[in-house]
Amino acid sequence: MIITLAGGGSTFTPGIVKSIALRKEELEVEEIRLYDINEERQRKVGVLVDWILHEDLGLDIKLTVTTDKKTAFSDADFVFAQMRVGGYAMREQDEKIPLRHGCVGQETCGCGGLAYGMRTIFPMVELIDDVEKYAKPTYWILNYSNPAAIVSEACRVMRPNARIINICDMPIAIIDLVCAALEIDKKDVEYDYFGLNHFGWFTSIRHKGEEVLPQLREYIKEHEILLPSSYLKGMSSLMKSNTDNEDESKQNRHTKGSWYYVWKGVYEIMELFPEYLPNTYLNYYLQQKEFVEHSNPERTRANEVEETREHNLFAGIDRYEATGEIDESTFYAGSHGDWIADLAVALKNDTKARFLVICQNRGAIPNMPYDAMVELPAYIGKNGPEVISRDNIPLFQQGLMMQQLNSEKLVVQACIEGSYEKALQAFTLNKTVPSMTVAKEVLDEMIEANKEFWPELK
Repeated sequence: MIITLAGGGSTFTPGIVKSIALRKEELEVEEIRLYDINEERQRKVGVLVDWILHEDLGLDIKLTVTTDKKTAFSDADFVFAQMRVGGYAMREQDEKIPLRHGCVGQETCGCGGLAYGMRTIFPMVELIDDVEKYAKPTYWILNYSNPAAIVSEACRVMRPNARIINICDMPIAIIDLVCAALEIDKKDVEYDYFGLNHFGWFTSIRHKGEEVLPQLREYIKEHEILLPSSYLKGMSSLMKSNTDNEDESKQNRHTKGSWYYVWKGVYEIMELFPEYLPNTYLNYYLQQKEFVEHSNPERTRANEVEETREHNLFAGIDRYEATGEIDESTFYAGSHGDWIADLAVALKNDTKARFLVICQNRGAIPNMPYDAMVELPAYIGKNGPEVISRDNIPLFQQGLMMQQLNSEKLVVQACIEGSYEKALQAFTLNKTVPSMTVAKEVLDEMIEANKEFWPELK
């Protein structure tokens, strides 16, 4: 079994590799390959991955680090894709350009998500073609690359026969926090969910068969936030400057900076719409005005990530290369890696385990379009997802989803056709944008910023 990580220089790579390695017997994995176009970044991550596999875990899994497509994909069984086209420099533009025009600045939502999608569509299609050319005929691409909704729509249109499953770990991260808040074991939890990627709702959360959503509503109402009590310690330093004496390093990362408003927003949404637990990304659509108001146009999430996760990982690798000492806290291992590795196990071993995946609707949500790429629970076996159908969804959620879906469809059409008008329609239709005039201002500035990456729009 050969598993290739496309985007091997990602800060998430060490955690994913550790999750794969811990499932060595289930996956029968003999070789892990890292593939990236950024050779030096990947080399550094490869140093840490080598330590994880051969020193920390003491395994005999072969590690290959390459920038060559043929070497990366030849005879591969699985390709885990996690590309970030344009890197953090372009993520920063995705977030800061909309904010300059009074719109939400977020990497996968609103104008930033549309821009990121337009950069990623054709590289993803190229990846599919490369995998088709070199990998085993039974390959599976498991895609984490964002924005997953736009990427999955582009794959549906341009490569409908590709063996690709698009997934997202944000719902799993939410479930992790729910379980921590309610002090229950997530291994005993099953949930129902519907939506688009980064645009959905939990309709049921069951612990050992017992519905816990009412209990969760009470918890969120009491604490006015969706965070476990243990995370809330040290929250007094949230709004303090970096010059204050209180030690922020002891705070959980979810209580810092822009993350705080994400989890606070769940409480605020559920005060008005309490029936379902929202995906946290719905904050950007349902509270667009408020999120713009408490955003800093000069320091966005991209800067926060660069100063924390990015800095910590590469500083830790530099320290290891200089001293031989490793600090495992410099890399993140957890649900993100476990989710994709467990999905590979389910596909390989035909387990019919239940996962949340992005898939073509085909009637699973009766009052959504047949060809919509929706996010739903599915049973995963050797032939791919068996989606769990449901009844019609309520008009409020269906209306929001249709607006978002059509914005995403239009941006894919704009890329394929090179159409400025369809790109402008996509930006205008998006709920985070207040008017067509603002949409044009943002789009025109983004065209200039993305001229190295976007197709020409006429």
